[in-house]
Amino acid sequence: MTESIYVGVDVGGTSIKLGLVNGEGNLLGTFEGPTGTEAGSEVVLQNITEYVRKLVDQSDYDWGQVAGCGLGFPGFMDMSSGIVRFAPNLRWTNVPVREPLEHILQKPVRINNDANVAALGEAWAGAGKGIDDLVLLTLGTGVGGGIIAAGKIHEGYNGMAGELGHIQIVPDLEAIRCGCGQKGCLETVSSATGIVRMAQDALERGEKTALGMEPEVSAKAVLDAARAGDEVAIRIVTRAGYYLGRTMSMLAVILNPQRFIVGGGVSQAGDILFGPIREAFAKYTPPAIQEGIDIVPAVLGNQAGVVGAAGLLLRS
Repeated sequence: MTESIYVGVDVGGTSIKLGLVNGEGNLLGTFEGPTGTEAGSEVVLQNITEYVRKLVDQSDYDWGQVAGCGLGFPGFMDMSSGIVRFAPNLRWTNVPVREPLEHILQKPVRINNDANVAALGEAWAGAGKGIDDLVLLTLGTGVGGGIIAAGKIHEGYNGMAGELGHIQIVPDLEAIRCGCGQKGCLETVSSATGIVRMAQDALERGEKTALGMEPEVSAKAVLDAARAGDEVAIRIVTRAGYYLGRTMSMLAVILNPQRFIVGGGVSQAGDILFGPIREAFAKYTPPAIQEGIDIVPAVLGNQAGVVGAAGLLLRS
């Protein structure tokens, strides 16, 4: 029997990443090209179809083996109709995706939110392999989230489940306004952006820290300084980890996942971040609920999106 293969597409505002994946979640080939956001949605969809063809043509497989194409988008969408409702990074509103791509490619097409497909990728072939119930939190510009329940993406009634960065976890007296319009969201303290903001606030207060020697403060600089023993940086990273752990405690009571996975660049911080996460989680989660739950870093990195997008054809 000829092996079926699946194309996963991770659409970003700047670039489109693609992967060719087999039925076990193994990555067989990759391709990357510019998104072309400035030219509009029609050009972006044309680029996607062109890149899909190039990916398959450059592989050891033929077009007849392609069983379908899955796509992850940074925004809100109607998965059932295949329409991207709102994707600010792409400047899209109500753009049909599934129907035009199926017409051109003559293959089944599935779409979902990029954080959801990253969670599916980690569940299928990454840090959550073999686990049917898990939660992924991605720490980048914001805090993204994806929930896998019984082996499938949990989307909620209108596809908005998993917006974990907008859980209001910071007390009012410490809270600042989030980009979503609310105050005290998790991503105001635990994202890369939040970590940089806290560092800049410390510098403006005149606190003594090695971060003042940096030409430009970045999340990586804060994490490096914390590992080197800088007290201000340690306090900032500890605060980010504390609120992540408290958020996981809330999610554990509601969802009871077997594993929490932390992805994104900040997740590479190691024990300086994971220590406070696990400490807060243990403190605030009832013992009977936290038993058997672990908290681990993601392993697929930038590949999680393309692997998970391909998995939409098999696991959603």
